[in-house]
Amino acid sequence: MPDRIWSPAFIAVGSNLDGPRAQVEAALVALGSIEDTCCVATSPLYQGPPMGPQDQPDYVNAVAALLTQLEPAALFSALLDVERALGRGGTGRKWGPRRIDLDLLLHGDNVREGRALTLPHPGLAERAFVLQPLADLAPTLRLPDGRRIADLLYSVDCSELRRL
Repeated sequence: MPDRIWSPAFIAVGSNLDGPRAQVEAALVALGSIEDTCCVATSPLYQGPPMGPQDQPDYVNAVAALLTQLEPAALFSALLDVERALGRGGTGRKWGPRRIDLDLLLHGDNVREGRALTLPHPGLAERAFVLQPLADLAPTLRLPDGRRIADLLYSVDCSELRRL
């Protein structure tokens, strides 16, 4: 069997329930236990207002940089397993509160559009709570369409983010 290639992947991690900072930290540790994957770096944690309904607590967010031999769909499935293991929780309403949320932002230069998985993540370029921690890890990173993360960061309002 030929050697499998290691691909970079970036995962957004967020929580606003049940001790959000501890939930995010536990998720960052759990990402390192995914088969054929290693967590090589994590961003600082940030606190900020929810993206959706405002009648919920602030979120704590971070981004993890992984190296993985898993294909995008397999990594996405593994992230869902981590969410279940950590007790995703929440109300089930879109952008509502939750104990843990993991989003596959990027997987190498993969571009795909599907019902379950779209790469790059469709909200990546507009979300300060994703762009700031991603820029902390990889400011020169470029999306598959050539846009730099650092340039995207300048186009969003980060004034409500607070580094923890």
